[in-house]
Amino acid sequence: MRLFFTLCTCIGFAFTAFSQSGNIKGKVITSSGEAIPYANVWLENTQKGDVTDQNGSFEIKSIKTGSYKLIVTSVGYRKSLKQIEIAAGTLNLPDIVLTETTESLGEVVVNGKGKNDFLIKKPSTSLRLTTETMKLPQNIQIVSDALLKSQNITNMMESVTRNVSGAMMIEHWGHFARINMRGFNLPAFRNGMNVQMPWGPLSQDVSMVEQIEFVKGPAGFMLSAGEPGGFYNVVTKKPTEERINELTLSVGSFNNYRFAFDSGGKLTSNGKLKYRLNAMYEDGESHIEYDESSRYSIVPSISYSISDKTVFTTELTYQNADLIVGSAYVFAPTDPGFEAVDRNFSSIDEGAPVSNIEEYSLTSNVTHRFNDKWNISAQHMYMKYNAEGASFWPRSVADNGDMIRGVSIWDALSTNQLAQIYMNGEFNTGNIRHKIMGGYDFRDLEYYADWNQGGAIDQTPFNIYNPVYGNAVWPEFDRSIPVKVRGAANLQGTKYNAFYVQDEIWMFDDKLRLTLAGRYTDADIFAYGDSSKESKFTPRVGISYDILPSLTVYGLFDQSFTPNYGISRTSQKFDPVEAQDIEAGIKKSFYNGRLKAGLTAYQITKDNILATDPEDVNFSVQVGQVRSKGFEFDLQGEITPELNVVLNYANTNVEVTEGNEFYVVGTRIAGHAKHMTNGWLNYNFKNESALNGFGVSLGYQYQIDRSSWAWNADNEALLPDYFRLDGGLSWQNDHLRVNVNVNNILNDYLYSGSAYSQYVYWQSEPGINGRITVAYRF
Repeated sequence: MRLFFTLCTCIGFAFTAFSQSGNIKGKVITSSGEAIPYANVWLENTQKGDVTDQNGSFEIKSIKTGSYKLIVTSVGYRKSLKQIEIAAGTLNLPDIVLTETTESLGEVVVNGKGKNDFLIKKPSTSLRLTTETMKLPQNIQIVSDALLKSQNITNMMESVTRNVSGAMMIEHWGHFARINMRGFNLPAFRNGMNVQMPWGPLSQDVSMVEQIEFVKGPAGFMLSAGEPGGFYNVVTKKPTEERINELTLSVGSFNNYRFAFDSGGKLTSNGKLKYRLNAMYEDGESHIEYDESSRYSIVPSISYSISDKTVFTTELTYQNADLIVGSAYVFAPTDPGFEAVDRNFSSIDEGAPVSNIEEYSLTSNVTHRFNDKWNISAQHMYMKYNAEGASFWPRSVADNGDMIRGVSIWDALSTNQLAQIYMNGEFNTGNIRHKIMGGYDFRDLEYYADWNQGGAIDQTPFNIYNPVYGNAVWPEFDRSIPVKVRGAANLQGTKYNAFYVQDEIWMFDDKLRLTLAGRYTDADIFAYGDSSKESKFTPRVGISYDILPSLTVYGLFDQSFTPNYGISRTSQKFDPVEAQDIEAGIKKSFYNGRLKAGLTAYQITKDNILATDPEDVNFSVQVGQVRSKGFEFDLQGEITPELNVVLNYANTNVEVTEGNEFYVVGTRIAGHAKHMTNGWLNYNFKNESALNGFGVSLGYQYQIDRSSWAWNADNEALLPDYFRLDGGLSWQNDHLRVNVNVNNILNDYLYSGSAYSQYVYWQSEPGINGRITVAYRF
């Protein structure tokens, strides 16, 4: 804390001088004179920028006088570079003309106003959609790089979900983000490819992240065989023609240190060959004794413009982590239950075996634009995941606090191969415009795991009220046989081929948009020696209408399915779990599109839920229906040039609507909070004061009536309500950025957990803690 307050004081008295400034205004148009909305305009080697409005106009304010290079980009157009001189007053530029090309497809898109940009208006090209989110008949929330930096987030497991209504982190094993939304688990996507596996992959480090897209509902345009709550898509940083070099150093509570490097630019004078390199290393402890971890990653990528119409991009991602799996869990008797021990209590012991996880993937993409209306994109990913280590869980917990701790081998090997080819196009039939999208998906996932070796580590009971460390006896595991052989009985995976076609029909001067789509999926699912083959057609219908240019209403019907793994006593295969989503919403933008709000109501129904066969627990019977319904509110963007905001609320109810003695009607399904709201405010001082460059942030997370894995017997929450207050200070100029963030300002005992057999378990969060990040751009 001394270090924290000392640094805050230093920042507060530094950098007080400022100089004269000017403004620039302009308009971006096509070669035919049409306005280009949502083009990115910024000054090279600065944080000053803007996004053009519907009329193609932009304005950049409070620029220090001097010489600058103005850069303008938009997807599908050639980049514009223009040397300008800034003097006091306003410089009105002549119209900037962009010519059509594909060269910008592989570049980083700078959405908005640099350091203040919390709002991104269009999804990445990896989502296959070319319509801005305001006009889409679906709730899609995008978390920007600027927002992640404001919150000083370094990993997907660090409260990224606070920026999206209805999304929450579930307990974790320390290496992958288990996120639920609308009450159902979300699969993880990376650059539009499904990388979800049973116990992975490694959560992406923010050093490689450009933005994170949360797509709500089944989202048939990306997948049909999956959970209907939606998915999240991590978009990684891409090669760029503009020179980027940034060093970042972070120091945090519990001896945490972190170093990251981001570099990019052109490798040839004509800019056809570009690169990006992101690297990271971190090492540290946690608030729990004996819990240490380290990880590093390196992500190089290159992009080559084969021609003005064809771009090839390839990216290698390598991540490596050493951690103690299960170290975050604490166990206690049902009475007294949660909070029986201090939040810093450790259930593990000194010398605990460290698990190593290694993951790499190679992704290649080629995009060809036939003209300004039609393009085709194909990409392939191969991912390999290897884990070797141990996992902790107790063998027993007695009423007096005596615990026999256990450890089991935790080895896994997974391969994931994915391929996609998709086409986007546009044509007119009379006064009706058609935006066509369709293509093919392939996936082949295999996941082998060995959890079958292990034993107790205590010769005499370990008492949680009077812990004695140093007596643990660690078992030795036999790894002489490859994990693919040892884990054959636990093999899980899927292989599918899928086809999708969509017509987005724009009518009545583009005020009304009707989406008609369908997906056919042919899937082989296998798990623990059982397998099933399912083929399914899932339709999608959406409609959106502009009541005003800034006010849109929409409705959506979408479907998904998940093949069932179980088997009956008569060896009869079960029908797949079928889900459908019906939702409607209203979207409103304010302040010329700089602030966006949305209100959505939805109902998701899942049929054909399996339950245990009452006559033989080794088999299943197919009964049951689960329904998730609720409404969501999201507000994101800029209230004033100085003040940015993220505010959301979700009301979620998930319960059984058809069942038997195992699934009684009205039983709530765990994995959500009935009420959840989050907020984050960021105020940046401008040139009008000596505080120019300084910023102040404050945010909260509040969850009411929540549960991760199980509700109480009377269908009420086991967990107390959750409230966390965080804040931060920042300062930045064109080259240097400093963030000081403090989490859990109120120093509350925060945790999540559940009941398990005859005891309870939970994962605590640290008390008040902080992180200081210094980034230098050159």
